[in-house]
Order: sequence, then C-alpha cells, then structure tokens
Amino acid sequence: MTSEFDIESRSAAKHRAILAAAEKVFLKSGYDGTSMDEIAALAGVSKQTVYKHFADKERLFSEIILGTTNKIDAVVKQVADKLTDTQDLERDLGLLGREFITTLMNPNLLRLRRLVIATAERMPKVSTAWYEQGFERVLATLASCFQRLTEQRLLMVDDPLLAANHFAGLLLWIPVNQAMFTGGTQIASKVELDRYADAGVRTFLAAYGVKLKPGARRPK
Repeated sequence: MTSEFDIESRSAAKHRAILAAAEKVFLKSGYDGTSMDEIAALAGVSKQTVYKHFADKERLFSEIILGTTNKIDAVVKQVADKLTDTQDLERDLGLLGREFITTLMNPNLLRLRRLVIATAERMPKVSTAWYEQGFERVLATLASCFQRLTEQRLLMVDDPLLAANHFAGLLLWIPVNQAMFTGGTQIASKVELDRYADAGVRTFLAAYGVKLKPGARRPK
C-alpha cells in the first residue's frame, strides 16, 4: 500500500527535478526561449505535472531565482559570525572577503543575475524580491557584523549599512562588471578573485580600521 509519505516524497522529487531542469533550460535559452514542454521533457515528467507544481513559467522562473538568495545569505552569515570573536581582524575579514567574492562570482549565479536584469522591466516583482531577499539581506548581515566590530572597537563605522555597501563594492566592482558587460561564460580565476578580495579588504580597513598608535595593542 502506498503511504502518504511515499506520495509526498515522489511529489517532492518531481518538484526538484522540474526546478533543476528549468534552471538548465533558462540558463541555456533565456526566459523567452524557454518552453514548458522542453522543461517537462528534460525533467522526465508531463507538462501537466509541471503546471501542477507551478502555475506558469513566471512562477517557475521566480522560484529558481529566489531559491539562490538563502544560499548566498547563509554563506555570508556563517563566515561573518566567525568575526564575532576574531583575534586577527585583517585575516578573518580577508577570509570573509574571499568567501564572499567566490560565492557571488559563481558562474550559474552570474547567468541568473543576467536573466533577472534582462526581465526586470517585465517582471519587477521578481527582480525586486531577488534584490531584497538576496543582496539587500546580505548587506544587512554585513552591516550587523560591522556594527558589532565597531562596538568592540575593532572598526570605526558611523553608518554600518553604508560600510557594508563599500565593502561589497570594493570586492565586486571589477569582476562583476567584467562578467556582466562581456557576456561571456569565462570569469576571473580564483587567483584573480583572491587578489581582488585581499585588495578590497586592505582598502576597507584603511578607511574603517582602528588607527593604533605605535606600540599600542588592539582592545580585547
């Protein structure tokens, strides 16, 4: 006898298969070039099953886009939390910078970013939700981290959210613009991304780091 658990498991498996297939097709063909028939065929389900899980193509596209936001925030939060008890701010902030830039420069995420930008005027609710639940939430996580570091007298930050924007901008301005404007699938190498991250962190600390007198120690 088939249990409700088995039915739910099969339904969840189909849901994941549809999402995985849809992401591949959207990335390959763009929003306009994607058909529900192609998604269904790649997922190994009927088109009726696709529509049972997702009311229309926009709803499916939205779930794929918004599904990336939790992953990004979780990565940044996990690394940022480690700064709470840091004994070496430059080292640990550097680790955050490298993890941050590596996560945001994931090739599939960059392709999805292009799709969001391309469809922003047509689907402003999707693009706005992606920004608010994704990058804006990451900035809030960074701002909270920088506020704590300021309270610990490890940073001098008057406006934590502005500082978070500066931090992200220093890291991402070069590689993201290169990726967005060239439209290619090639992105900067890990060596290049690490260099951008390290330079960005150094510049951030030069602006927001606590200036110590010669021989003085950082407060604990």
